[in-house]
Amino acid sequence: MIAKLRGLLDSFGADHAVIDVQGVGYLVAASTRTLSQLGPIGGEVMLHIEMQVSEDAIRLIGFATAEERDWFRLLTSVQGVGARVALGILSTLTGDELHRAIASGDKAMVARAQGVGPKLALRIVTELKDKAGGVVLGGAAQVAAPSGVGADAVSALVNLGFRAAEASAAVAKAEAELGPSPTLDALVRAALKKAAR
Repeated sequence: MIAKLRGLLDSFGADHAVIDVQGVGYLVAASTRTLSQLGPIGGEVMLHIEMQVSEDAIRLIGFATAEERDWFRLLTSVQGVGARVALGILSTLTGDELHRAIASGDKAMVARAQGVGPKLALRIVTELKDKAGGVVLGGAAQVAAPSGVGADAVSALVNLGFRAAEASAAVAKAEAELGPSPTLDALVRAALKKAAR
């Protein structure tokens, strides 16, 4: 199995790049986000790789970060989400945006991606709600997880019966609204209003 490629960027298209590794060109499918980070043709690149083997083909899918690869694996675990749809989602949403959309059940945000209709978007946010909430996905879960007073507010909401992912998303929205250094009481009240919507 190929897990990583380091080589020179030979060429790229709208949905793929060719990486020259000591004279061998590897065709690697990728999101537009990853392709935009590759740099100039002839420059050295390193991609995290997901290798998919079927009866008639071996496909390499490349990612600029391990976090993006983890999201790809999580997305393709949902029935009806293949590599192309998952790359479309990752081209449209960052890991943080995807984490927030799933945590808050925002299917409209996921449906912005090409190839994702309302039914599939609902399935994605529903099936991944519990998985994405506690899964460590590179920086995504760490960025989304509040600390200090925010962590206490999340704990309070969890004790009231909210899922960790819901509580974390509600507290993050409340923190953004209230600004820096809110009191625990104010933060919990604001988060409860956000979670109830």
